Amino acid sequence: MEGKKNFQLSRRTLLKDTAIGAAGVSAMSLPGLASAKASSAAGKKAAQASTANIRDFAMIKAFYRNYPSSLAAVRAKLNRPLTLSEKILYTHLYDPKNIQEYKRGASYAEFRPDRAGTHDIGGPMAILQFMTSGRDRIALPAAMVCDHLVTANAGARKDILFADQFNKETYDFLRDVSRRYGFDFWPAGSGICHQVFLENYDFPGGMMLVTDSHTPTACGLGMLAIGVGGADLVDALMGTEWELKMPKLIGVKLTGHLQGWASPKDVILKLAGILSTKGGTNCVIEYFGDGADTLSATGKATIGNMGAEVGSTSSVFPYDSHMKSYLQATGRAAVASLADGVAKDLHADPEVLAHPEKFFDRVVEINLSELTPYINGPLSPDAAMPIDKVGETVKSKGLPQNIEVALVGSCTNSSYEDFTRAASIARQCLDKGVKIKTPLIVVPGSVRIRETLKRDGILQTFEKLNATVMTTACGPCIGQWKRHIGDPSQKNTIIESFNRNFAGRNDGNKKTQAFLASPEMVVAMAIEGDMGFNPLKNTVTGANGASFKLAAPTGEELPKKGFATNVKGCVIPDFKKIEIKVSPNAERIRLLTPFAAWDGKDFVDLPLLIKAKGKCTTDHISPGGKWLPYRGNIDRISDNLLERAVNAFNGRSQSVWNVVNKDYETPAKTARLYKNKGIHSVIVGDDNYGEGSSREHAAMEPRYLNVSVVLAKSLARIHESNLKKQGILALTFVNPKDYDKIREKDRISVLGLKELAPGKTVTVVCKHEDGTEDRFQAAHSYNEKQLSWFRAGSALNAMKKAA
Repeated sequence: MEGKKNFQLSRRTLLKDTAIGAAGVSAMSLPGLASAKASSAAGKKAAQASTANIRDFAMIKAFYRNYPSSLAAVRAKLNRPLTLSEKILYTHLYDPKNIQEYKRGASYAEFRPDRAGTHDIGGPMAILQFMTSGRDRIALPAAMVCDHLVTANAGARKDILFADQFNKETYDFLRDVSRRYGFDFWPAGSGICHQVFLENYDFPGGMMLVTDSHTPTACGLGMLAIGVGGADLVDALMGTEWELKMPKLIGVKLTGHLQGWASPKDVILKLAGILSTKGGTNCVIEYFGDGADTLSATGKATIGNMGAEVGSTSSVFPYDSHMKSYLQATGRAAVASLADGVAKDLHADPEVLAHPEKFFDRVVEINLSELTPYINGPLSPDAAMPIDKVGETVKSKGLPQNIEVALVGSCTNSSYEDFTRAASIARQCLDKGVKIKTPLIVVPGSVRIRETLKRDGILQTFEKLNATVMTTACGPCIGQWKRHIGDPSQKNTIIESFNRNFAGRNDGNKKTQAFLASPEMVVAMAIEGDMGFNPLKNTVTGANGASFKLAAPTGEELPKKGFATNVKGCVIPDFKKIEIKVSPNAERIRLLTPFAAWDGKDFVDLPLLIKAKGKCTTDHISPGGKWLPYRGNIDRISDNLLERAVNAFNGRSQSVWNVVNKDYETPAKTARLYKNKGIHSVIVGDDNYGEGSSREHAAMEPRYLNVSVVLAKSLARIHESNLKKQGILALTFVNPKDYDKIREKDRISVLGLKELAPGKTVTVVCKHEDGTEDRFQAAHSYNEKQLSWFRAGSALNAMKKAA
């Protein structure tokens, strides 16, 4: 291990090692931080010499040792060709003796993941729930990454200084529980969790759960990684069975080879347009074909990351030489060697590849050679536009054409390849003396990437264009952006290489129209600052007045000199049984009190809290931004309940009918008044209610404020699971048109709950203000185990009761 002096020097934006010193445990470099030198070959040789820096290598080694026999047992039972998704899912069944043919999209199965992870806004609530179990330590390897609570404001160094002070209560809590229960702890400034996992923990064929919807980034290394809520994560942390509806399978056949301006980001931007934000719900997207083998590991990771935007459970790519090269470059050649030993079964079976239509529920084919750049938006990640349609579409919709800010990086596009391709466009501007018209913000995804880019002069290229380099954290992607550019009272346009563009997502301003594109396209569009500019066809003007056309971007898949080695950050737990102190007056962290069990009665004459109209994501139900620091305090965070949801009856946010006050109030104030008076209520949602991030707060907050039922046209997968886990009755209209029967001042009853059973509908009665009523049926997807959660008041209650 390198000395403390070098550690302090290398962390830079982490500044003083306050978290390390307070923890009283060792800070360690992890894979590639001290082994990938001089060249890929040299890095490979160094990594092969030792596996000491590969975290949890014994677990990984055991996985590959057991994988052939586990898969053989699956084959013997199912007796048919298998997709790669099925190989990973079935070899991770909780009870390997209970292998059976699960019906996709219908049957629930129980799994045992290999790894787990969380971050500083998903972590507090997950840990608070885990602490109620009384367990001494977590049951599987897991990491905690502080990446969400750093506000992008003045630049990397100043922002980390502020974050360390402003978030001290949360960071101290997470540092202590990590040490006590067994999480690898990554302090603020270490990187965005998905990049940290990709660089240090992910491995081909494994299964991982993380409290973030963009967890499938791990598919860049052939891992089946799934975003979950905190209560789901607790199942894994406790070593108990984790339940998932066996997903349907969407096969995406990639042919050809990316040309010119087209990038891996354009693959998922195009696919989002094909599938829509709900087209992947309860599905794993499995990529295959010769085209898949041409994409870099980090390019695959970008595609998997944004698979969350189509609602998919996860995404997966087959193991290939690009993954092997990335593992070698990040100090994990020994893992690559183990994967090589089972490589043929880290792919779909030949019969599947020959006749994919027989084995997938849906097949989409994309010819990479014909793919053109896309720009998606605004307000929805599936609003896909080929570059030659962007200008006319923006103009026809009356959207601002002037681009106020351009942002490059984030967890979606933070690879060396991404930044070198974007830098190749930036260098053309510098060489020709072009002054770009849009301010540029650069967000590297990890310390390793940032230090490598700095060493190789790539960050300096952006800085010469007056770009602001933010710290290695989520920042502007999730609403943690203190924006100084533009007039917030005016509708405005920004362009970014991030993954999600819901209203208010980036800067908290609903008037911001955000567009998604590849990093190189973001830089190119920033040159003219006009959404009507097409860099593939139009010209730009240099300092000498001569016009020229931008050359297509070029980049490097991996750094020729290897990744930077002067980087550390991880704090390894020692499991010391330190006391976890939480002040009763703490603003950020509050210990949990179990929710009350169901009283055994029907829900009768409950008021409607809100009938949400149109898109109602988890960002609408529990917004981020200023609220993120309070994710560990259920009482405080509940003040944002449904803040951005649109009331179907008046088209407004923050305005719902309060049956007590007989007036319009915010949803949070209304629900809190109901709670104080012992009144339960109902939320009615539109299509794909709860799409977006995995934040369980969107389920915990309504539960805390006495919402008993969520009834929607359809429910997003993670949100439905979170509702069930927290004891809210999650229902869907049998006939979606019945949504129109619900009136603002209705009293709603849900009848037949004593007879609630798998596959059986319930009766909903809406008593209208004029004395009339409507009756209709509502469906649910509960199985017997999940019904026990509802009856006990939550999954944790049921688990403790059964223990």
